[in-house]
Formats: sequence, structure tokens, C-alpha cells
Amino acid sequence: MSSKIYNVTLINGDGTGPELAAVTKDCLDATGVKFNWDIQEAGVDVMARVGTPLPEAVLESIRKNKVAIKAPITTPVGTGFRSVNVALRKELDLYACVRPCKSYDGVRSRYKNINLVIVRENTEDLYAGIEFQKGTKEALALIDEIGKLYSGKKIRPDSGISIKPLSVFGCERVVRYAFEYARKYNRKKVTAVHKANIMKFTDGLFLEVAREVAKKYSDIEFEDRIVDNMCMQLVQKPELYDVLVLPNLYGDILSDLCAGLIGGLGVAPGANIGENGALFEATHGSAPKYKGLNKVNPVAMILSGMLMLRYLGEDSAADRLEKAVADVIREGKDVTYDLKLDRDDPTAVGTKEMGQAIIQKLKKTAAVAR
Repeated sequence: MSSKIYNVTLINGDGTGPELAAVTKDCLDATGVKFNWDIQEAGVDVMARVGTPLPEAVLESIRKNKVAIKAPITTPVGTGFRSVNVALRKELDLYACVRPCKSYDGVRSRYKNINLVIVRENTEDLYAGIEFQKGTKEALALIDEIGKLYSGKKIRPDSGISIKPLSVFGCERVVRYAFEYARKYNRKKVTAVHKANIMKFTDGLFLEVAREVAKKYSDIEFEDRIVDNMCMQLVQKPELYDVLVLPNLYGDILSDLCAGLIGGLGVAPGANIGENGALFEATHGSAPKYKGLNKVNPVAMILSGMLMLRYLGEDSAADRLEKAVADVIREGKDVTYDLKLDRDDPTAVGTKEMGQAIIQKLKKTAAVAR
């Protein structure tokens, strides 16, 4: 184990976020890896105090430390600020979102032995949020201009407009990341997912770039799938797939589909990687209705911490943490309600208690190693 001390930003989040952050911090500390935690606040709670859900101090901390782990933050639906999650990815240019979806014994699922990795482009596509509200002069001007350019493609004047940018630069670097990831972790195949049959100048560009990048990785199999067909393929025969690389919006959707294959978002970790840093986070949201109830499953955020350990080169600690989590889930005793066969099982434990069970497994592993 390294004697190095890692400076890491810990963002507490909102809703159930602070509970999950506390448990994850304790589990990471229990691995024996030494951290200097820089604890920061973001989300709806801090917005009420300072007028923004993403204070500049949070960005400054991540830029300084280069590594951060974030608890869930609420994203309003339809109204309010757009998304702290999206803002962090764009501001820090965290272009590759990595979401492993792996089966763990003891998690209820219709499938077994799933081991997929989603690599999602994180900064472009419709998810970039370049939008124009219906009826505004900007939206009407765009509609008028599109009408002049494409006389056969009329757009109603009561339309909202979203723009879908995909660049050669953005596509190339995320596809290259997917192949490098596959090579590093001994993965056999990369599948590019797209809708190039219809969106020929955006998804078509993504596919063209993916094919060019693939030529440089002859040791790794490459194929492509149209996104709707890919959804069917994942439900019918997920065992045929390995690493999937996708534009932003498809990646968001299919990572939830793949989480469904392994039993849900409660066991789905995530990482956002850039050239100058990384931010780790659970795939799921903040579940504000459970705030303060010590009820929600901490596994996704703890496993995000495991991904952080791997990023830092602490592979032994990452292996031990993942094994401790897997052992607790498999035994099924000290787990939260969603991991019980019956969600109303009175023996279900709370967030803190499951975290403590994982820590006890880590302590036993450390004692055996000594």
C-alpha cells in the first residue's frame, strides 16, 4: 500500500447525498489509503444560502486537487437550474463518463454475470443543453433561418429548439479513451452506438471517427450498433457485449438500461474523466424524499470510491473494497431494504449500518494480511 497522502475534494451533495458521502468517506478511510479530504458543498441546499448551486470554491477545489468524489445532487425537472452535474463536467472538461455495470451475487436481477462498461461522451450532443425556448426571438430566428436553408423541412413556429453538436475532436477523444480503457483492463471488444442511419451529419460523424480510431487498435475487436437495436440486443443477449462507447444522450439512457440488468442504480458507480482530473459519483440521483432517514443504499457511491482508488493506482485497496462490498451483499444480512428479497423485510439495516458492515469486512481483510 502506498504511503502517499491524496488530496481529494469531497462534495456532500443534497437530499440523501450527505449521508452517502459520510459513509463512503468512512469506507475509503478504512482501506488504509490516506486522504486529505477537502469537503465542499453544492446543490439546492447551498443555493438557498449563497444563490448558486455550484459555488466557485467547489470548482477551485477540484482544479487544485485534480480528484473529487461527489454525492448525488438534485437536478430539477423542467424548471430551475439546469444541472450541477452537467456544469461540473463542462467546466472541468470531464469528457469521458465511465459507468461499469457488473453483477454482484445477492442483488435481485433477471440476469447473471453481467460485466459491461459504458463510456459516454460527456460534453457535447443534445445533452450540452444548447436550447431556445418556444416563442422567443432566438427560436423564431432559427426557425426562419432553417426554413430558408431547407425549404422542405418546415418547423412549426411554436417549437422549442435544441442543437446537437458533435465534433471530430470530441468524438475522437472519447472513442480513443474507450479503446485505451479496453486495452488497460483486458477487455476484448468496443461497440460504437449511434443513429447514423438517420442523423448522418452528427451520429454519422461519430461513426466515421470511431471507425478511424478503431484502425489503430487491431488487438481489440470493433463493431457498431444502431442505438434502438442496441437496446434490444442488451436485453436479449448482453453477454455478447463488453465496452460500449456512445454520444452523450444515448450514453445516459443506455447506462440506466445496463444498470437495470444488474439490479438497479443502487449498485451502479460512475466516473467522469478528463485530461486534468477526475470526478467520481454514483449514477443515481439524490432521492430527497429519503433525506435524513438513514435508509438508502450506499453501494453505488462506495463503488464509485473504488473506481477512484483504481484511478489513483491503489488497485489493492480497490480490490479489497470491492470484495468487502460484494461479501456484504452476497451474505444479505447487513443490507438496506432494496437489497432484501422482500423490500418490507424488518431486518433491513440503514445506510450507516451497511457502511459499518463493509468496514468490518475491510478490517478482517487487513487483519489476515498482517
